Order: sequence, then C-alpha cells, then structure tokens
Amino acid sequence: MEKPNMKIMCVHAHFDDLEFYGAGTFELFHQKYSDQLQALSLVCTDGRAGHQFRTRDETAKIRKKEQQEAAEIGGYQTEVLTLPDGSHPREGCLILDTDFMAALWHSIRRFQPDYLFCPPLTNHPLAGLHIDHEAVANAVRNIAYMINVPHAFTPEYPTDETQSESIKIPVILNFFDRYQKSLNTPHDIAFNIEPVFDIPLHTTYTHQSQIQEWLPWVDPDDFSAPQNLAEWKDILKNFYHANSRKMGIIPERILEAFTVTAWGTIPSYEQLIEDFPSMDTEASHLGNLQERLSQWKS
Repeated sequence: MEKPNMKIMCVHAHFDDLEFYGAGTFELFHQKYSDQLQALSLVCTDGRAGHQFRTRDETAKIRKKEQQEAAEIGGYQTEVLTLPDGSHPREGCLILDTDFMAALWHSIRRFQPDYLFCPPLTNHPLAGLHIDHEAVANAVRNIAYMINVPHAFTPEYPTDETQSESIKIPVILNFFDRYQKSLNTPHDIAFNIEPVFDIPLHTTYTHQSQIQEWLPWVDPDDFSAPQNLAEWKDILKNFYHANSRKMGIIPERILEAFTVTAWGTIPSYEQLIEDFPSMDTEASHLGNLQERLSQWKS
C-alpha cells in the first residue's frame, strides 16, 4: 500500500466529540486526498459515565459500538486510548498525570499525524468547562514538545534506548468546544460543511444512546429526542447555527471552525493553504492567522 500523503488525527475526550465538531472537516479532507488520507479518531475516556439508567458496563459497550459505526460511515479509524497498564482512562474525572501523558505520547508517536485536532484550553476564569475536555487539551499541550523526545516515557513504554526514530511533531489545532460557556470564541479557520452535511448527520445519528436517551435527560431545556432522521437533521442544523453565533459568525452557517496553536510545529500560512481543503474565507480570520504565524516563526 502506498504511504498516505496526509495523516490527520483528532484527540478528544468522548465517543461522540469528533462527530459533533469535526466529522464534516474530516470528510472534506477525504474528498481532497481520497485514498491518500489516513484519519484517526482517538477517544481518551472509557465511555462509562454518560447515561442515566444503563449500567456503566452496558453504557461503555453501547457507546463503543456506536463510535465504530460512526467511524465506518465517516471513513476514519477509531481507537480508545489505552494506558500503560492496559486500562482506559475513566470518563468524568480525567486528570493530567504521567500515565495519561505517556499513553497519549505513545499513541501520537505511533500514528505520526501531520495535523492533530484537539479541544481548546479554557481562556477565561469565568468560562465553564468539561473536566475531560480540559484534561485532554492540557495533555496535548504538555506533551507536544515531548513527541520527538524518544526517552520521555520509556519507563512506561520500554524500548531499545540506543535506537531512536525521529518523529515529526504535528501542527496542532483546537476545535470549537461548546462546553466552554463563553461567547465569541476565537477561531482562525472555518470550513463550510454544507456540501458534506450528510456525513456529520449520519455519524452523529449513530450515537443513539446519547441523542435519544442521555442528552434529553441531562439537558431537557435545550435538547429533545428526535423522532427520526429528518427531525434530527433540523436539530443538528440548529446546533451548528448556535455554534456559529457563539463564534461571532453572522449569518448563521453550517460550519466547523478551528484555531491554530503554537503547541506543536508552527506551519507557514502557505502550507496551510496548500494542505487544507478550501476554507470559507468569509467566516475565517486568515489575515490575523497569517500575521500570528509570521510572528511565531520570526
């Protein structure tokens, strides 16, 4: 098999995060690179806590099955982060510790993505957050430089320390995080996903335990269970429109947006334009991005 020209990876907390925040963008990458794209969804928790009447074991089993179905529709690989002892991090109380960072370091080095998408860090003390999202963001930021430090976590993952491979550090971007209860969330790049909306529509719809059971129970004022796919389509469009409002994008559009960080490799503006699918220039802040990248690289 020919080596892929592009490898993208989404590191996220829960079994449905990629589908709600990046499935459309992943599909745009697929359309640009076809079979020369390799894409991975890395879930960083065990999926046991997100339900109100199913047991923890039953919830984890169902959510993993739903995630696999979504990945098959979206055309990407999916894995659950495995800690050095063979277990998975516990949902709802994810913390930044050595084992978590080691496992993430190991997974990124093994996949070697060109671009890595992950949650943002909370940027205001009054903003709300989800502990798992914040822990994932912190972990990615903390281990980013260490990705190409081969002995950083060899106590957890023993190897021949006299034979080291140079590992490319990816460009790291933050996806929009609805759990941060703050307005006008900054972003650099926006993609119009309306032409590929069927992918986020169907991948999110696989997560039936969430959209039919959990979300209507935990958030009844803002979420009602859809009766069918057509009703879910309207609900999901409203979800994207609400995200656009929070990012200050008017008029409301079906978009996915991302912010480029300096956590990993700092790309050139020209590299992003060449590597990425066509961006929505009206909803992106490309001038600000170009200036910031130039400052970082100077």
